[in-house]
Amino acid sequence: MELCQGIDIRFSDIGHLLGSASIEVWITEDGVSRKVVFSGDIGNKDQPLIKDPGYTTEADYVVMESTYGDRLHSTDRPDYIKELTEIIQETFNRGGNVVIPSFAVGRTQEMLYFIRKIKDDKLIKGFPDFPVYVDSPLAVEATGIFHKNELSCFDEEAMELVNKGINPITFPGLNLSITSDESKAINFDMTPKVILSASGMCEAGRIRHHLKHNLWRPECTILFVGYQAIGTLGRALIEGTKEVRLFGETIEIRADIKQLGGISGHADKNGLLDWIKAFEKKPKKVFVVHGEDTVADAFTQTLIDELDLDAYAPFSGTKFDLITGEFEYEAVPVRVAPKKKPVNDVFSRLMAAGQRLIGVIKKNEGVANKDLAKFADQIIALCDKWDR
Repeated sequence: MELCQGIDIRFSDIGHLLGSASIEVWITEDGVSRKVVFSGDIGNKDQPLIKDPGYTTEADYVVMESTYGDRLHSTDRPDYIKELTEIIQETFNRGGNVVIPSFAVGRTQEMLYFIRKIKDDKLIKGFPDFPVYVDSPLAVEATGIFHKNELSCFDEEAMELVNKGINPITFPGLNLSITSDESKAINFDMTPKVILSASGMCEAGRIRHHLKHNLWRPECTILFVGYQAIGTLGRALIEGTKEVRLFGETIEIRADIKQLGGISGHADKNGLLDWIKAFEKKPKKVFVVHGEDTVADAFTQTLIDELDLDAYAPFSGTKFDLITGEFEYEAVPVRVAPKKKPVNDVFSRLMAAGQRLIGVIKKNEGVANKDLAKFADQIIALCDKWDR
């Protein structure tokens, strides 16, 4: 696809829709050409539904991710169906919703794959026809693309279902939400349900509306099924924050916060090394990106020490001339810090006073109606004064 004079971009493996499709870019200036490969998210191997990622073998420069560049995935694959079934069953038994912040491309389709199996085997007792909502226009569009590219996307196990006439990522009770009105209607239906919505780290999109409606409900479960970066709302929730601000409102965290372990779409350290080792000739330089600061630095050092590559982890704003092979500007390091909730002791006192008031009200049950009416009038007058 010609973007402008001298620059040509192409996808090297469009069949892999998990983001592991690398992008090849040719840069040409004054007759000199350079091939740059952007890895995207390098996919994990042996994942459900999707074929293993492919490899690129030639580039002058490589820009690659490093999300799990300092660790290895467990060799013991979790029983995703069993774990997801238990979470859904326990939540539904409480009368709540399972809300899954899910990346629109790849992870959402994997979760649909699991849920189809759960429904087909009738594993959820008492809720045989439970509804499932995919509330993300991008996820809905991506799911349609998966349908149209079964041969190039799906692995052998998924293709066995296709060959039997079974669509591996659809089932009775699946609802695809497109419009904002359809999205809003989901939370007005009190039927226990599963809600898959983007973004996966809860930083934007419709998932924030679903969190607003479900985080404060102790009967609900917020289930994380993907990586949560430092500084994101998703990371704060899994690390146990007690309250969050959404749309100008403070929400107390009362829902059950869970993670489905082991279900990573990113390659681990060995997977990343396998990907970069597939290049037949060493690239002139490897830029390591998309990882927490310490992880990117550690993986960069691994590339230098173990593979003798010229590797560099740039900070945002760094400029490098791909034709001359020289830095124009190296940005000053600015480390990403976790979000910190400002402490407001006075507001905490006010919240405690409100809880005490509820306790006092309960203790007055059975008191004479005349006194209860007077007490109610005093509370109403106080509320009228401070309701701003």
